[in-house]
Amino acid sequence: MNFVEELRWRGMVQDMMPGTEEKLQKGMTSAYVGIDPTADSLHIGHLVSVMMLKHFQRAGHRPIALIGGATGMIGDPSMKSAERNLLDEATLRHNQDSIGKQLAKFLDFDSDAPNAAKLVNNYDWMKGYSFLEFIRDIGKHLTVNYMMAKDSVKKRLSGESSTGLSFTEFSYQLLQGYDYLYLYQNEGVRLQMGGSDQWGNITTGTELIRRKLGSEAEAYALVCPLITKADGGKFGKTETGNVWLDRRYTSPYKFYQFWLNVSDADAAKYIRIFTALSQEEIQAIEEEQAAAPHMRALQKRLAKEITVMVHSVEDYEAAVEASNILFGNATSDALKKLDEDTLLAVFEGVPQFEVSKDALVAGIKAVDLFVENAAVFPSKGEMRKLVQGGGVSMNKEKLEAFEQVVTTADLLNDKYLLVQRGKKNYYLIIAK
Repeated sequence: MNFVEELRWRGMVQDMMPGTEEKLQKGMTSAYVGIDPTADSLHIGHLVSVMMLKHFQRAGHRPIALIGGATGMIGDPSMKSAERNLLDEATLRHNQDSIGKQLAKFLDFDSDAPNAAKLVNNYDWMKGYSFLEFIRDIGKHLTVNYMMAKDSVKKRLSGESSTGLSFTEFSYQLLQGYDYLYLYQNEGVRLQMGGSDQWGNITTGTELIRRKLGSEAEAYALVCPLITKADGGKFGKTETGNVWLDRRYTSPYKFYQFWLNVSDADAAKYIRIFTALSQEEIQAIEEEQAAAPHMRALQKRLAKEITVMVHSVEDYEAAVEASNILFGNATSDALKKLDEDTLLAVFEGVPQFEVSKDALVAGIKAVDLFVENAAVFPSKGEMRKLVQGGGVSMNKEKLEAFEQVVTTADLLNDKYLLVQRGKKNYYLIIAK
């Protein structure tokens, strides 16, 4: 598999140094991507560069994921308008461990293959490097003029931000450049990859390697475009913030729903970037989509592939089942299987009412509960009429009588009742 060709048809090449493709065709090459450990989970914005590493390994090359423990203590000025908070070592180590577990779902770290992936942390080679040694060994090779010419620096100095640029952040590209030099010398790395916002930092590395080791040193760079949405909005952001890979921050159901709800234009782009499906498979799905757009074949396959990759087949199946509860003809058994987080995610935004759990211990008539305790119906007469017409369900089961007694035994997760009025009107009653 030709790695660059693979990235090209997937729309994942923005810029590349001359000679990169030829170098990769000569044999197995080591390349790295830097990941900022400012949280203990990756979010989907990180996935583009992770998928680059995944395709790199599939092509027979050796991927290295660099956790920026040292650089994470400083903060990269690229695409940022303000300096970030600095993290302590204990937090960085915890974040590294968590991110490493997530990366293991995409990359093979454990096999005996010569191209097995490796996880490194730049804090390990920076922590013992004194400031004086660093500016003597590294700083002297790059001029201030060269560093000032980088877009990330120019933007921060041009008045687009009122905060200016600290020396700490100005030195970031030197540190990232040294990472490349260190990995070049110690891990045989010949290519650094990343998003297009990293081009300046990556080329600082290639320049440092050539100035330190000689013009014949082979150091290359390849960056992918920054991912955007068709409507110009920021990719990966929702009203509640980032879409995370860790289920503690974004449930598998919400993760699945994010991909399921992207536009047709975005689905066609994302299925190339965020899955390992072949060109032929994707073309077949696109033809299916063109023939029956309302079936959303692209979105469904994209959501399946990426949810299985990040979480599991079981989580994907549970997410599909949960979606059917809201939009399909799911049974009460499917509803009862939902854990509390998924239940709340599925019915996020539906009207909610709180009632006293004590009232349910002794039992309460449905008509009293749904009219007086919780205003699901405006009157008992209207509720009676709907129940008689078969238009009221509780926990996905038809309510047979409007005076049916409701008890704590009916509660989902010992806390919730789901009332459905007609086909589309849901209400969540919370017993406290």
